[in-house]
Amino acid sequence: MSRSGGMRLEAKRQPLEAELIQGCLQGDRQCCKLLYEQTASVMFGICLRYASDFHEAEDILQEGYIKVFRYISQYRGDGPLEGWMRRIFINTALAYGRRHKCESPTEDPPYPDDEPLTADVLSRLETFELLELVQNLPRGYRMVFNLYVIDGYSHKEIAGLLGISEGTSKSQLARARSQLRKMLANTQQKKTYAKAF
Repeated sequence: MSRSGGMRLEAKRQPLEAELIQGCLQGDRQCCKLLYEQTASVMFGICLRYASDFHEAEDILQEGYIKVFRYISQYRGDGPLEGWMRRIFINTALAYGRRHKCESPTEDPPYPDDEPLTADVLSRLETFELLELVQNLPRGYRMVFNLYVIDGYSHKEIAGLLGISEGTSKSQLARARSQLRKMLANTQQKKTYAKAF
């Protein structure tokens, strides 16, 4: 233990997850810093997917880490720490959107999804290109798309998280896919045009 009451970590080895958690519980700044350094890039990626821009993502990231360190005592070790943290950051992003009264999904009539975006189509895009396209979706569509396609939530779970019906979740997803298809076609057209010169 260090004089501050925290854990003294050996400089030459990476601490185990359990050691980091214990250190964070004790308020050890070094453990908190290491946990942040080990997880920040993944968590920021989540924030970017739900945010409208880089600055909003930074705000969500900061709020998310405040919650992680405040509630880390509630982590029971039932699954990976990263999974527990992902849920915190997703919920933080959703709460951020509600708090700032940004466009939220509204009740929509059913919207037929003529053709789903396949993994093959999405794999043709670089990660940053896909992120940019998703960020350009209206917030409501973006939330549903991220929750369903990327984070694996069911329409029932999404309905509960966003306070909408399952039908609206399905409709928002279909509309998101339709808009992404159009944006993807536009992106591919621009690439083809650029190659011609």
